[in-house]
Amino acid sequence: PGALAPRLASLKGTTVGFISNGKEGTKRYFAHLEALLRQELGVAEIVMRTKSNYSAPADADIVALIKQWDAVVAGIGD
Repeated sequence: PGALAPRLASLKGTTVGFISNGKEGTKRYFAHLEALLRQELGVAEIVMRTKSNYSAPADADIVALIKQWDAVVAGIGD
């Protein structure tokens, strides 16, 4: 049904999307990860979106945005 995206040679200058399940634990994790990605790997932009329901798939509007990002990190906050 789908194929893996090609591996990026570098994250420098890219846009990375974070998709959170909305639980409290993702806030600190994503803040730390954002700092690492920007400082150590040169990521240009981080886009943060939160699902409306932590136990359901990402909302359609979030899925539509994924095409605009170079990479995606999905996280849980338990």
